[in-house]
Amino acid sequence: MKAYGAEFFGTFWLVFGGCGSAVLATAFPELGIGFAGVALAFGLTVLTMAYAVGHISGAHFNPAVSIGLWAGGRFPANQLLPYIVAQVLGGIAAAAILWVIASGKVGFDSSHGFALNGYDAGSPGGYSLFSGLAIEIVLTAFFLIVILGATSKRAPAGFAPIAIGLALTLIHLISIPVTNTSVNPARSTAVAVIAGNPLALQQLWLFWIAPIIGAVIGAGIYRFIGNDDD
Repeated sequence: MKAYGAEFFGTFWLVFGGCGSAVLATAFPELGIGFAGVALAFGLTVLTMAYAVGHISGAHFNPAVSIGLWAGGRFPANQLLPYIVAQVLGGIAAAAILWVIASGKVGFDSSHGFALNGYDAGSPGGYSLFSGLAIEIVLTAFFLIVILGATSKRAPAGFAPIAIGLALTLIHLISIPVTNTSVNPARSTAVAVIAGNPLALQQLWLFWIAPIIGAVIGAGIYRFIGNDDD
């Protein structure tokens, strides 16, 4: 139960910190943090909570990561469902509190300005379904390669959260204009459910399927190039 609690609160922090920066601080007049600030915020949430609770749960905070670690031989199958449930619930709780805070501003509309993921009309830059599918698969695959490599027994001890947090920052710097960056089904589900946006809910399937496919591919690549001692 402690591990499930760690995943709940870790995912809460990821959604609240990452999506919160996008909702509250991105375009703040004259002092907005922009895409780069949001990317850094997501990276910092993972870095900080990986150090805080990584020794308790492994610091997945992402259903695709849990599935990728299972595919990579690092996580037992019987723990997948409870981990994923804890992650999704943690994300939804964070999104709900974020909605309460953001709705305190006059004119706030969660159906449009709530860090939603999407493609076509739901994409910040108007990118197609194929573009969204491709970038989410590729980036999640490389995210898993970084995670598996950084947490290897042969990697320098104590630095994995830094590498993983910076990888997530880079992922957001690349893909925010395309899909608003998911690589995390729990993050996408949380804001879509709380915002109640019909388009975001309709397109949510991609932000489950693509990250999971990417995670399995990344795990397969690492098992091919990695070490038996991992």
